[in-house]
Amino acid sequence: MAAPETDIQHTPLHALHVELGGRMVPFAGYDMPVQYPSGILKEHNHTREAAGLFDVSHMGQVRLRGSGAAEALERLVPVDVVELEPGKQRYALFTNPAGGILDDLMITNAGDHLFVVVNAACKDQDIAHVRAHLGGDVALEVLDDRALLALQGPQAGVVMARLAPATTQLFFMTGAAIEIDGVGCFVTRSGYTGEDGFEISVPAARAESLARRLLAEPEVAPIGLGARDSLRLEAGLCLYGHDIDATTTPLEASLAWALSKSRRAAGARPGGYPGAEVIFEQFATGVARRRVGLKPTGRAPVREGTALVDATGRAIGQVTSGGFGPSVGGPIAMGYVETALAKAGTEIQAMLRGKPQPVTVTKMPFVAQRYYRG
Repeated sequence: MAAPETDIQHTPLHALHVELGGRMVPFAGYDMPVQYPSGILKEHNHTREAAGLFDVSHMGQVRLRGSGAAEALERLVPVDVVELEPGKQRYALFTNPAGGILDDLMITNAGDHLFVVVNAACKDQDIAHVRAHLGGDVALEVLDDRALLALQGPQAGVVMARLAPATTQLFFMTGAAIEIDGVGCFVTRSGYTGEDGFEISVPAARAESLARRLLAEPEVAPIGLGARDSLRLEAGLCLYGHDIDATTTPLEASLAWALSKSRRAAGARPGGYPGAEVIFEQFATGVARRRVGLKPTGRAPVREGTALVDATGRAIGQVTSGGFGPSVGGPIAMGYVETALAKAGTEIQAMLRGKPQPVTVTKMPFVAQRYYRG
């Protein structure tokens, strides 16, 4: 739900978005650009072909310091934080006692601290959740004085090498403190588009000048939330509050790959996080439903909330994200179906305006991911 207008916050790039003609909409309590004058389709394609600059400063940025920081955070997530090497990044999930997902997040071992990025809509509850479980030797610092920029696309590496040669030493899911155009930043080689790219944590006071410097490069164009959503959907990536939430477990969400082997039942440090026993049981016995990719027949998009049925009309699941995939050239979606019907190639139906439309369960991603792995 959008925040009341009186509570709307602005990122450090708000004035630049307005100057560039961004169409501003409320999102997670912030006034954010959904698109620029070129439109969502061109922005999407530009990111796939060159490099797009996204303002993701609405996300929460946190530092955890102290000798027990890794152990404290590991008690809240089913991933290996203790053995995360300096400079390495990991995707993680906060879980609840029922095994549900409270949020997804990124953790980077920055050497003398852990750098954590959480979703905008969840950041207050996430920060409170972490604070409530920290030991006395661990300090949590909320980085309200920093912006977060994402440069994404096959030309992102070329652009960054030009401005900050040290970024050529980064590969997918690594990070380092790097100076860009004279500004001290923390850079990770990661993103939310399926393309190569970088997320750049920069002091808020220097964010606009850095954004302008990046936009001055011929490969770079500003990209809004609309294209960000179509890009992540094609990449098969979850949107918190839609494809995953407190009622879905990692295994139901087809995120078993994100659960470190060392934290599983037979691992070196099994369990110890909320909902571990529920998740162990699901590993052993399976789940009743799974998140899958969906490819509708025809041109009509299948949107979030659309009911999914089998050949007899029996309800078997629901769409959680859907729309037009510009790089795919047609409608795509993801959602949950009964596990027996989750195999790729299974034919099911989506109820559009009361009429069934054929849909095929499909492997994700819909567009091949092109992360730079060195």
